[in-house]
Amino acid sequence: MQHMKFRSVEECLAFLPPDELAITEKLRAIVQDCIPDARERISFNVPFYKRHKDICFIWPARVLWGRKKTYAGVRFGFTRGNLLVDEAGFVEKGGRKKVYWRDFTSLRTMDAEQLRSLLCQAVLEDEDMARAGAKKR
Repeated sequence: MQHMKFRSVEECLAFLPPDELAITEKLRAIVQDCIPDARERISFNVPFYKRHKDICFIWPARVLWGRKKTYAGVRFGFTRGNLLVDEAGFVEKGGRKKVYWRDFTSLRTMDAEQLRSLLCQAVLEDEDMARAGAKKR
């Protein structure tokens, strides 16, 4: 079990092996391009991105959840993936109700356009939820 606590995204990135670092940096660039006003922060020891609420996260396999590595590469997750229209089946849900993800093991096989499309949907959902919350007040 890893016993470290990253204080910044930079510390997390410095911990990653080169293959996971390259994928993580590419995913970060996609998020920053699609959601330029997103706030990046460390939560659960990995980068999370939010505007009004958390939208997505990047979870390199080297940063363990629990005691052992359970997947390879880098997991890109949508915190409210259940609200996305994903007719292509791009993201997985496993047994989760809300959080959906896609694992990336190579830059060559990364479908950046499909990811961008889902990120745009996630941003619209975030905006809709913020508007709905403002109306309730």
